[in-house]
Amino acid sequence: MDRRTFFKTGVTTAVAAILAQHASAQTMDETSQATFDTVMAFMGAMSKGPDAMSPLMADDMVWHNEGDTTVPWIRGDTKGKEAIFEFLGVFGAGLQTTKWENTDAFASGDTVAVFGVMNGITTASGKEIGDFSFALRAKVRNGQVVLWHWFEDSFALSRAYRGA
Repeated sequence: MDRRTFFKTGVTTAVAAILAQHASAQTMDETSQATFDTVMAFMGAMSKGPDAMSPLMADDMVWHNEGDTTVPWIRGDTKGKEAIFEFLGVFGAGLQTTKWENTDAFASGDTVAVFGVMNGITTASGKEIGDFSFALRAKVRNGQVVLWHWFEDSFALSRAYRGA
């Protein structure tokens, strides 16, 4: 076999192996699928309010987001359903979400990762934040969300909140 044929065969084999791994990675085990379904259901329930959300939340759930703590809804850890519902009330009063697009999501065991783009207008200043990327790491236990760890461009959010 000459070098050119060997190279083509090697590349074809490597591509086939990568595609096979990717295809098998797309099939989730039962635990991962249940975790994924719970997190997606919780995301959908957020627009419906506490009655829809509560059954999907563990009593000791933690909502974590970091950034400028002078912005009223940036609090670090918020623990427990009632505190989270209070937090969401402050968040909803302070930010009008104008865009939310999940671009990628996957689950492994009890953990889900979601990535996307969002935008919003802060009610304190009326300023639009501008499109920014977000990431979410959520954990599920016994069919309920126990951790909602939110990552966003908190600098852009803080600037918009202050009218900058």
